[in-house]
Amino acid sequence: MPTPDPLAPEALRWRCDATELEFETTVEVPPMIGFAGQDAAIEALRFGIECDAPEQNVFVRGLTGTGRMSIVRRLLDEMRLDCGTAHDFAYVHDFKAPDRPSLLRLPAGHGRLLRREVRRLAQFVREDLPKLLTGEAIESRRQTIEAASAKRVQEITQPFDAALREAGLTMVQQNQGQTAQTAIVPLFDGKPLGSAEMNALVAEGKLDDARVEEWRTKVPEFAKRLSDVSREIQHLRVETGRELLGLMEGAARELLEEAAAPVVQGFAAAEPAVETFVASLVDDVVEGLGVASPAGVDPTALYDVNVVHSVEDASHTPVVVETTPSLIKLLGSVETGWTPQGPVRGDFRNISAGSLLRANGGYLVLEARDLLNEPGAWRVLVRTLRTKQLEIVPQELSVPYLRATIKPEPIPLRVRVILVGDAGVFHMLDQADPDFGHLFKVLADFESEIPRALDGVRQYAGVVARIAEEERLAPFDRDAIAALAEHGARIVARKGKMTARFARIADIAREAAYLAGKRGADALVGRSDVEDTVHRTKARANLASRRFQAMIAGRTIVIETTGRVVGQVNGLAVIQAGMLTYGFPARITATIAPGHAGIIDIEAGASLSGRIHTKGFHILGGLLRHILRSDHALAFSASLAFEQSYGGIDGDSASGAEMCCLLSALTGIPLRQDVAITGAIDQHGRIQAIGGVNEKIEGFYDAAVELGLSGEGGVIVPSSNAGDLMLRPDVVEACAEGRFHVWAVDTVQEALAVFTGCEVGVPDGDGRYPEGTLLGIAQERARHFWETSLTSPAAYARAREGGDAPEA
Repeated sequence: MPTPDPLAPEALRWRCDATELEFETTVEVPPMIGFAGQDAAIEALRFGIECDAPEQNVFVRGLTGTGRMSIVRRLLDEMRLDCGTAHDFAYVHDFKAPDRPSLLRLPAGHGRLLRREVRRLAQFVREDLPKLLTGEAIESRRQTIEAASAKRVQEITQPFDAALREAGLTMVQQNQGQTAQTAIVPLFDGKPLGSAEMNALVAEGKLDDARVEEWRTKVPEFAKRLSDVSREIQHLRVETGRELLGLMEGAARELLEEAAAPVVQGFAAAEPAVETFVASLVDDVVEGLGVASPAGVDPTALYDVNVVHSVEDASHTPVVVETTPSLIKLLGSVETGWTPQGPVRGDFRNISAGSLLRANGGYLVLEARDLLNEPGAWRVLVRTLRTKQLEIVPQELSVPYLRATIKPEPIPLRVRVILVGDAGVFHMLDQADPDFGHLFKVLADFESEIPRALDGVRQYAGVVARIAEEERLAPFDRDAIAALAEHGARIVARKGKMTARFARIADIAREAAYLAGKRGADALVGRSDVEDTVHRTKARANLASRRFQAMIAGRTIVIETTGRVVGQVNGLAVIQAGMLTYGFPARITATIAPGHAGIIDIEAGASLSGRIHTKGFHILGGLLRHILRSDHALAFSASLAFEQSYGGIDGDSASGAEMCCLLSALTGIPLRQDVAITGAIDQHGRIQAIGGVNEKIEGFYDAAVELGLSGEGGVIVPSSNAGDLMLRPDVVEACAEGRFHVWAVDTVQEALAVFTGCEVGVPDGDGRYPEGTLLGIAQERARHFWETSLTSPAAYARAREGGDAPEA
């Protein structure tokens, strides 16, 4: 198997040919008003906005920086659909069920008009009605009723008074504790007699006993007659009171109905509940006539309308972007007052609306992660969309001591929700909530990549032209646009693709314009400004990378970049540090000896191995069995470790390096230390694609520069990653000068050829490799380990019975 040739320098970095662009600067480029590379997502979003079918809520899925939210806002603003039928919503007091305020659904703009009319009616009750009820006409009727009552009382009491005087008796008021009672006593010389006075007159001989006895006999009789007269008078007074109250109530109702007529006539046709409310209000006023209110309490305070939602522009659909989607912000709330004794019960006046009601009949735009981070918000949103009823402050979500003691009538809701989130949030909701797929039927998938072609570069130019125009930046020449396109290809690191995360490109463009501005007010933004910005951006965040390279240079971290070593290889890994990803070499070692432990993953034994790395390690065992094609059991103990690695490790991109390292330990053939490798393996020996290929190559290049380039070394990468390469210009230059190399391989065998320079070997029909080849040596060593393991007679006998022992 021949050793593969290194990749040509032009395959290591895509260069955008600026001469193919039809402009000199972005001044000549029309600003892009549309949305670059998102045609499918925008079509789905348009459908979700325009379709009036139920449950067609939209989930906008894409990475941050692809312009998801700005595109949604702009598209909604551009479309500006007709609102259709819009309504105001208001709450009023329910006089029959005070804890359940009644909902009024009014035509757009009528809520405030109704509130004004009801407040005018309340003012009439408070100020004008008392005056009218004490007017001359009503006062005359009242006096007539009272005069008739007085006359009737006189007719009842006059015969009794006459009989009482004829019997020599009279009535007096006597105090009995806190009350006064009427008593019948004798009358002597025109004066009432008490018991003591009467006894004194008897003793003096001024009264005889017969006279006294006569009085004592008549007093109980007249007391009984007095009780009957009193009951009759009391009944008369009750009847008179009712008559007077009926007079006042009739007059008040007549006056109130006349005052309330504009309210009923103006609004009841559109909302019949208005007439019910006004009738209840009139009844409450009439029922309260003559009843004194507690001090400081306005009996007309409940005669009001709380307009919780008023349509400002009935010609277009409402669009609400809620940036803090907490439970209260979404639903609204019922505010409660506080006293030293605790919370005070709220009423209909304390109800306030949230963004769901403000978006009624239109669109509500939410960031999915923000929504999920608010306790209870997702559950309530789903329930509201499912029931199409907005319940403000649901009881089950209220803390007991903060609980709203009223439950407003639910509001019928028709709203289209647009959730903006990434793929992780989408899949989590889809798996965790069965209602999600039913309620969010439209998926607008935003691309994070666009084709790496001339049309894509033109889109970059249009986006930059728009940013430069809106933010008054210096113009960009076409070389600067080409540099931005190359950086977009570097970000995505995929063959034939550039990033569609224009937020990152915009940040680079702004800083490049800043650097150009420091050269002069009229300076154009050029390629050097963009390249300097990219370098500055990395330099601000690569402290960890610099420290790592310093430890390599100081031999704190041991990395070999010269010579050959058995059972040691340079693998490659990456670390994410904020927006920056940087690569670094990792020294992997292997040892092997006869035994039965198999391949030991030291990382897994130390609980430092992630699931993907563990899977790759198990694939390593399967590949070893496939390559060796042995007719006996593998009888050795081998261990693999990432040296000087004290944190967790995950991913399978080092499995190719581990395989090469293990075969080196098995065969005793040393591996080049000036070569590093990255790539995952399958059980048939194919090297598979990995991520972070550019950063990994550059990480080993930087380490090799620190320790001294051999001039022959480089990095082995999977062939499937060759098209993803966008290496730094200095790395490409080193490759062009022959000081560094990048090999693209398809199999482990090709990688071994680069590492060893030996013939790797191809198996014959019996699965045997030619003698002297690397894999032939591996087969012989594996057989030797197996034979060595069969040192005891018992083990040899068991192997013979199983057909595994060699013939004598």
